[in-house]
Amino acid sequence: MNESPPHSAQSRPGTGVKARLGAQVGLFVDMFDVYLPVIVLGPALAYFVPQGMSESTSRIVAAAIFVATLLGRPVGALIFGHLADRHGRRRVTIVSLFGFGLCTLAIALLPGYGTLGLTAIVLLVALRFLDGVFLGGQYTAATPLALEQSQKSRRGFDGAVIMTGFPLAYCTIALLTFGLLLVVPVGGPDSPYVTWGWRIPFIIGAVLALAWAVWYARNVHESEAWTNDKQKNPGRSPLAELMRGGNLRGFLQVFVLMSGVWLAFNMIGAVLPGVLKTSGRLTSVESTLVLVIAYALLAASYLGAGALSQRIGRKTFLLGNGVLITVVAPVLFWLVASGRVHGAVPVGVVVVLLVLVVVSIYSVVSTYIVERFHVGVRSSAYGLGYTAAVIIPSFYAFYQEGLSQLMPYDMTPLVFLALGGCLVILGAVLGPETKHVDLGSASAGVEEAPPEGERDTASSSVTP
Repeated sequence: MNESPPHSAQSRPGTGVKARLGAQVGLFVDMFDVYLPVIVLGPALAYFVPQGMSESTSRIVAAAIFVATLLGRPVGALIFGHLADRHGRRRVTIVSLFGFGLCTLAIALLPGYGTLGLTAIVLLVALRFLDGVFLGGQYTAATPLALEQSQKSRRGFDGAVIMTGFPLAYCTIALLTFGLLLVVPVGGPDSPYVTWGWRIPFIIGAVLALAWAVWYARNVHESEAWTNDKQKNPGRSPLAELMRGGNLRGFLQVFVLMSGVWLAFNMIGAVLPGVLKTSGRLTSVESTLVLVIAYALLAASYLGAGALSQRIGRKTFLLGNGVLITVVAPVLFWLVASGRVHGAVPVGVVVVLLVLVVVSIYSVVSTYIVERFHVGVRSSAYGLGYTAAVIIPSFYAFYQEGLSQLMPYDMTPLVFLALGGCLVILGAVLGPETKHVDLGSASAGVEEAPPEGERDTASSSVTP
């Protein structure tokens, strides 16, 4: 598995563009799959659980289905990050796409509680965990490969373009589910949507993943930065290197940063939709449309945020965004949860602002983490740094239940948003600036950042 590609990536026109597109669409398919249980299975949860289950238990079961995927991602990052550093980013991406495509297809074919009893939930959670393992491999390999083929002067923008796959996937799956609910009746356990309608988006997600794996295999070539490093260091042990010295310090710093990012995001991505519906602020239709608009605008804002980080630096951007999450986000969430704003348009405006304040940070963190580590450990560090921090925040539903003993349940996100923002600030303060790092360097890139004004070249000698 160690052989180099037959021709230099530099000699292939459009190599960088195809790698960026491969990572962007790969992330789109990845996030499409992640949001399937949150958006699609919500109205059909009765298919997998017994009737009469309490509201609090149902919330925990729904959260467990979502969390299973998130917990699988660090495992996937550990396995596939190591493989990507040892055997190449491209192959790992292809295997991962095929893997979670098949897992998603298997979920689409699952029998429900009426057939298997509680085994149905166990199988669903197990498959979502395995799905998460493969999902953890996709971006762990594809994003570093793409950014290693990006010009240094536009790496912030290219990284943001890749990350637009996330909000665009949310918009797509929300609109798809909304359309299905209009034509496929939803109600009790025997209603059409509950028995078979929810399967349609899962099948679509599986087909997208498998089709993109084929496209990626045919069009994207291995990173020249990785190929050169592999030839110079054939016996390198990425995980061993990551867990010592400067690499370990960098990993711990990224862990703090990403713990804050994930904690804040869970309040928006998983909790906010429920607050909008259960609090009566918006109807189900209004809530869906508002969130679709918010995430569509988020995709556009990513491009501006990526360009801004290229101008002012990743560290400065992260610090500023952390302050906004700490100070502004809790106020915006309070306005919605407390009912201080009324009507679809005012609530919609606040929700859009809230999404932009909290979630726009994803346009920069991927690029930052990729730049934070040298080529020999980059996939392992990026994958684990990005996803290991998701574990503690993943149990947000339990934290909320506990905190609800002291304050109203719908107000608990205010605490976690502020805490998440503080962790982002701390993580940014502890880390260096990275925008000038040479991604083709075999040593710790942050120690070799060239001074301002140095002639810009592609970080791996490849022009996209």
